[in-house]
Amino acid sequence: MNLTEDILNKIREQYGEAFYLLDSAQFKCNYLELKEAFSKIYNNFNIAYSYKTNYTPKLCSIVNEFGGYAEVVSEMELELALKIGVKPQKIIWNGPIKDPQVLEMFLVQGGTVNIDSIEEFVMIEQITQRHLDAMFNIGIRCNFDVNDGVLSRFGFDIDGEDFQKVLSAILRTDNIKLINLQCHFAKRQVEYWPARAKGMIELLDRIGIVPERMDLGGGLFGKMEDSLKKQFAMKIPEYEEYAIAAATIFAERFKKGDQKPELIIEPGSALVGDCMKFVGTVKTIKNIRGKTIISVLGSQKNISMAGVNPPIEIYATGENRVNTNNADFVGFTCIESDVLYKGYSGKVGIGDMVVISNCGSYSLVMKPPFILPQFPVLDISEGDIELIKRKEKFSDVFSTFNF
Repeated sequence: MNLTEDILNKIREQYGEAFYLLDSAQFKCNYLELKEAFSKIYNNFNIAYSYKTNYTPKLCSIVNEFGGYAEVVSEMELELALKIGVKPQKIIWNGPIKDPQVLEMFLVQGGTVNIDSIEEFVMIEQITQRHLDAMFNIGIRCNFDVNDGVLSRFGFDIDGEDFQKVLSAILRTDNIKLINLQCHFAKRQVEYWPARAKGMIELLDRIGIVPERMDLGGGLFGKMEDSLKKQFAMKIPEYEEYAIAAATIFAERFKKGDQKPELIIEPGSALVGDCMKFVGTVKTIKNIRGKTIISVLGSQKNISMAGVNPPIEIYATGENRVNTNNADFVGFTCIESDVLYKGYSGKVGIGDMVVISNCGSYSLVMKPPFILPQFPVLDISEGDIELIKRKEKFSDVFSTFNF
């Protein structure tokens, strides 16, 4: 995405002083590159895109066009997947809480549900008894220690009584198919991925069952600019490093025999992190007790990055530019901690445009209707300006309230 002052001014004149820029072309490249990295080691591989990370319909549709799965964790995300044309058989529903009626509808349609608790399984058992002529695709979320220092709250302790109860009940129920075993761990460092893969392989060997799919969950770093990488204490891995760490173990385990499960991962940030920029306009510049404060039409909540300085570029689209030293860019909200970037030095003017990169993960989906509605989303990565999401209005925020 090559930006210029002229391009940004043109967009600002038409769509307002703050907006997101989506890079769908980069998203496609990331998807294909990640899939290739794993597939060349273990060829029965697929991606289940994490809708919660960025549920922009255009991105979700690209995943569907490329043959990937939709990984959803709510009724809202499930409805989105169905609305854009994803077949239920290509949807994987995770998450700790599911609406019983929607769950029943989805299971009857042939979707896959990874159960997270004994209470959820009891609910599913009741559903299967009401539809004895249907076959239900069920997975189990598996929890074990990968020595990352985190006690994950998701899934079943594979050494616990509930896991064995659920597994036994699934195997003795004629109209339930154990289609998947899944795990998910939060830490993104590549050194924990071999433990995921080995833990799942050991579980297969212990229970003596190989389901159609083995799902290692999400938790991968994505691509980012060097200025951001330098702020992490660890090296940011490439796609190939994750593939070597996990897919190699599956390739070794299943190098003999015909029964080779589909290996799935559930990336979000790894695919979309570098596929969105946020653009805001400089509105005020002031000095408070020796500190330069630059306010921007935009907020930390628009970029969803805290504790780091995001990649930033200032475009000279304003007037009366001045030299600044150790200045802070702050947001429009009335919150002291709403700081987008700390310690900037360089020329800035009222009306300049601030472009912040690597805003694809969680920014759009976690921005609350706090003080201002959400800004528009535009895609200029493949030529013309495409409006992906219009600017929200008062009515979008307040239509559900009673006046």
